[in-house]
Amino acid sequence: MACCALQIIGLIFGGVGMVGTLAATAMPQWRVSAHIDSNIVVFETIWEGLWMDCISQMGIRLQCKFYDSILALPPPLEAFRALMCIAVLLSIIAFLMAIVGVKYTHWTKEDPQGISIFMLAAGVAFLVTGVLVLIPVSWTGGSIIHDFYDAKVPTPLKRELGAALYVGWEMLLHGNVRPQKKNLTGMERNNSYQEIPVED
Repeated sequence: MACCALQIIGLIFGGVGMVGTLAATAMPQWRVSAHIDSNIVVFETIWEGLWMDCISQMGIRLQCKFYDSILALPPPLEAFRALMCIAVLLSIIAFLMAIVGVKYTHWTKEDPQGISIFMLAAGVAFLVTGVLVLIPVSWTGGSIIHDFYDAKVPTPLKRELGAALYVGWEMLLHGNVRPQKKNLTGMERNNSYQEIPVED
């Protein structure tokens, strides 16, 4: 019963991680315009994401535009797109494998090794997804911080950390790492069951 509870908890965290990965990939708030001047009235805010950039005017009007050409994008942005798309696909596959593993646990108790394979595969897939998300999110965050404190970068071009980066880091910790630990714990418990012969 405790083993099944751990697997269900891991499945829930995995679902949260999958949704968070999708959200971080789609959100345009990767890089947000920095308001450094002393003027408290901000007329427009610029958002830059993987797929589009948006301009919010006074928090009332929002205009977004997809990037015109894929070939004209900077190479890091193209790589971040590819990594996040692979992470989304892998998180979906991992979540489906976790569902199969949980259902298989409830259906049979006679093949703990089969249960372990499903849960181990799901755990490893979630862990790889976390690594794939960590690379573009942390790279972008480091670039933003470096440019912010670089005196050579003009003030209008300075950016701040956007909400999508925080979503990526949060989902990395709670959605993609914890399920792997839960699944491995369940695997160890399943492998610990052994038949003890009873003498008549």
